Amino acid sequence: MIYGAMKFSIGGSLKLAFRPWVEGLENIPAQGPAILASNHLSFSDSFFLPAVLDRKVTFIAKAEYFTAPGVKGKLTAAFFKGVGQLPVDRSGARGAGEAAIKAGIEVIESGGLFGIYPEGTRSPDGRLYRGKPGGLARVALATGAPVIPVAMIDTEKIQPPGQVVPKLLRPGIRIGKPLDFSRYHGMEGDRFILRSVTDEVMYEIMRLSGQEYVDIYATAAKRQIADEAKQRSEAAKRAASDGRDEQRGTDEDRDGA
Repeated sequence: MIYGAMKFSIGGSLKLAFRPWVEGLENIPAQGPAILASNHLSFSDSFFLPAVLDRKVTFIAKAEYFTAPGVKGKLTAAFFKGVGQLPVDRSGARGAGEAAIKAGIEVIESGGLFGIYPEGTRSPDGRLYRGKPGGLARVALATGAPVIPVAMIDTEKIQPPGQVVPKLLRPGIRIGKPLDFSRYHGMEGDRFILRSVTDEVMYEIMRLSGQEYVDIYATAAKRQIADEAKQRSEAAKRAASDGRDEQRGTDEDRDGA
């Protein structure tokens, strides 16, 4: 009931304002479980994809979105529940992963659509990064559900990281054909199989999105970008300090002349 109302109001507003184009809607099953594995360019990805589908898609979200205090916190929690987000405690890396996998399996076993971002976090620069083998592959192999690759197009231009108010640009969504990994059912404990399944899905996402692929994790790329930004900032501060010292020396020489 809440989801339907939220989808009608939010989904309808998004489609009216942004007019997202969609290819491959016929690849979403009318009923039964499936995993939607998508690239992740923007915070808004979790809203644009459900907006164009007739069925409910359940994504996982930080538990903090559901537990913030006060009126604002309650409204935020109601909003995320209404759009199909599922709270997961991320207080521990391993615990968070296990919680996400358990949540995904529960959604699939109930016959629903489970949405997941194999990269584990938003892309820092619009490129496609290596998929993490833990969540997506383990849910797929434990349940036997088909994996449907999804490519979000240009959503990073609408709402770049840190930007609250989105730009009115037209995003796109490409939905690929379902991938069947039932041949590996029950082999979720084999790390080589998990890697192979994840890489196959990422290849399909890359093909659909046209993104440049980078064979490192997005989290590592973010650390690298942050380190480089810090180094540039420190270098700029040193250059500014050296410039002040040089100017001070020039002034002293002039005064002593």
